[in-house]
Amino acid sequence: MTKAPRIDWILLLAVLGLVTLGSLLVWSATTHRDDLTGGDPTAYLKKQLVNVAIGLVLMVIVLATDHRWVRIVAPFVYLGSVIGLVMVLMMGSTINGSRSWLELGGMSIQPSEFAKLAVVIGMALWVAERADVRRGRSPGSGGGGSAGDVIGMLAIAGLPAALILLQPDLGTMLVLSATVFGVLAVSGAPRRWLALLAAGGVTAAAAAIAGGVLKQYQVDRFLAFTNPDLDPRGAGYNVEQARIAVGNGGLFGQGLFDGSQTRAGFVPEQHTDFVFTVAGEELGLLGAGVLIALLAVVIWRALTIASHTDDVFGRLAAAGIACWFGFQAFQNVGMCLGIMPVTGVPLPFVSYGGSSMFAGMLAIGLLQNIHLRSTATLPTRYTMPVRVLASR
Repeated sequence: MTKAPRIDWILLLAVLGLVTLGSLLVWSATTHRDDLTGGDPTAYLKKQLVNVAIGLVLMVIVLATDHRWVRIVAPFVYLGSVIGLVMVLMMGSTINGSRSWLELGGMSIQPSEFAKLAVVIGMALWVAERADVRRGRSPGSGGGGSAGDVIGMLAIAGLPAALILLQPDLGTMLVLSATVFGVLAVSGAPRRWLALLAAGGVTAAAAAIAGGVLKQYQVDRFLAFTNPDLDPRGAGYNVEQARIAVGNGGLFGQGLFDGSQTRAGFVPEQHTDFVFTVAGEELGLLGAGVLIALLAVVIWRALTIASHTDDVFGRLAAAGIACWFGFQAFQNVGMCLGIMPVTGVPLPFVSYGGSSMFAGMLAIGLLQNIHLRSTATLPTRYTMPVRVLASR
């Protein structure tokens, strides 16, 4: 008798914990800011809850979709993300020095957030289709170690990466680069390709700085990262204020809604890019540690799902999502602590914003979909039955 499919219970709980904690932190960061809320202290909380609700619906849709349709739709997702990135360059809005946003019906959409997921599934689909052809369409665990596989994956990632660099959105570019590297490594790409890619990335970064591709404020941020005292009232201001806010929290924090730096609005973009400073100041080391632990659980479950499936597409997609969430979380928390440069990337499932939330929830839905269709069974204590979905 076929067993009912089971979703990953721990993954779902970790994500729900993150969005709940994130909503509280966004509320705390904005409730005293009349310049943002227009006098309604719950304005951003309401918007974030709407974002979460829409994201959960998207997650369920992807989770319940037949895995064959996921692979069929994947090329259209990739094409849609490329079109969105092109539209940004043609008619996008500039916020914080980067042309990364589209204004659609009163909503601000950031296509580069969806491009992260599109690149992951595009690369995974490329390798999976070529592996299926080599095996005569029979199931197995082939990898992507051939030159054709690697070149194809780089081409798939290269077009969105070039469009993102033209915005320029340095933070997304760094996350995308780390994600692509991770997918290549998991696919079985030869080490020489990985070494060449790493060397090429360093060379491209140097050329971008020397050629003036990066704007001056982005270069200043890197200089401030190496020496925050270089311009404490300019490029180094964000880093310095973030460190003060996190340091104020101590072990137990100053209490939710009671952070002195947060109430005074000293940390810029505290409800988006610097939301971790609210956790550090108001919840302390213990509260911030819980947040990091929840993120670690999401990454752990993604890697576990990748390791328990013998489907090439599922394995590479799950591993790519783990790399994406892992590096983006490290980059965001790192810039709040002063150990990474300020690049303006959101903290997954915690920062305010619709595009990041929607893309993240779509990725969680895909992870659950891969888990449901996996030929390997995860330990029962980590799962829960979902009898309404079709059995494997």
